[in-house]
Amino acid sequence: MSMKLVMMGAGSVGKSAITIQFVNHQFVTEYDPTIADSYKKPAAIDGKQVMLDILDTAGQDDFVSVRDSYFGAGEGFLLVFDVSSRSSLEEIESLRDQILRVKDAKKFPMVMVGNKCDLPAEEHKVSEDEARALAESFGIPFFKTSAKEQINIEESFHALVREVWNSRPAEKKSGGGGCLVL
Repeated sequence: MSMKLVMMGAGSVGKSAITIQFVNHQFVTEYDPTIADSYKKPAAIDGKQVMLDILDTAGQDDFVSVRDSYFGAGEGFLLVFDVSSRSSLEEIESLRDQILRVKDAKKFPMVMVGNKCDLPAEEHKVSEDEARALAESFGIPFFKTSAKEQINIEESFHALVREVWNSRPAEKKSGGGGCLVL
């Protein structure tokens, strides 16, 4: 079974760093703006094997025009903001609304992550309580993460996979069609 996951968020919030940490267990120190990169990673989650196809997207406004195509392809979205950037948190609501519009849905599998939680407390512009409250208002899980320190990276991806699984009809979850008795 394969699953398409999409990384979304403002520029320089750490989408690529989170993705590379998850896929290769490495922390990338140089920031090189992404246009779009794709990664594949096999994973065992809750005893099930799944091939994750992860699309790491551009956060810069220059690439907003291609976002709708990212939205159309994704089965689940990791919404990333930087805890030291209030504007990156404010962009999360807009991204969520765009995803729901493109998917023509009231709810869709998403997980919100506040990255760079390893930064000193005085650099945090968004409190964990505020971020958690926003995620709760969306009805989605929230994790504070650090790509640098490997904090909640695996957990956030695994939670997103579970969100996708839970959104699928029962026959798709089990992998078989089966009979429906009326």
